[in-house]
Amino acid sequence: MSRIGKKPVSVPPKVKVSLGQGGHVTVEGPRGKLSWTLPASVRAKVEGEVVAIERDGDSRQVRALHGLSRALIANMVTGVSEGFRRDLEIHGVGFRAAVQGSKLNLSLGKSHPILVDIPKEIKITVTDNTKIAIEGVDKHAVGQIAADIRKFYPPEPYKGKGIRYAGEQIRRKEGKTVQ
Repeated sequence: MSRIGKKPVSVPPKVKVSLGQGGHVTVEGPRGKLSWTLPASVRAKVEGEVVAIERDGDSRQVRALHGLSRALIANMVTGVSEGFRRDLEIHGVGFRAAVQGSKLNLSLGKSHPILVDIPKEIKITVTDNTKIAIEGVDKHAVGQIAADIRKFYPPEPYKGKGIRYAGEQIRRKEGKTVQ
């Protein structure tokens, strides 16, 4: 049995989980509403304040989908009740960011500014021109937009310039030396 899949998901008081036809799961809470469809071999039951996930078979793929389904439902419950947040830091002389309407404007030392569209379900705030906070109810969407922003200028190992996650350690390399 999947160790993750057999753990029940506890539902906070202000969150409502409903199951529909064909394994459609909808989670509503104070921060928003998320929905997802379970794989064919996985079922869910709502029992009071707990959601239990069960599986039909015992093959490797079904066991993997069992744990995946439980983790995704737990992330949906956490997202609509508390939300998710990812922080980015910009390091480098002259590097900065600003939110302009529904776009994030990044100046990263290139010949042109980089404009990133901000999805409707994501909220981005910039403080001190170098700290970017990404918030939303969908963990996947928050992580994906953070990874996309970081990809424009990943931290380089010689001077440490670039966009990094808050608290990320960059292994520095020694530059060339004159003999």
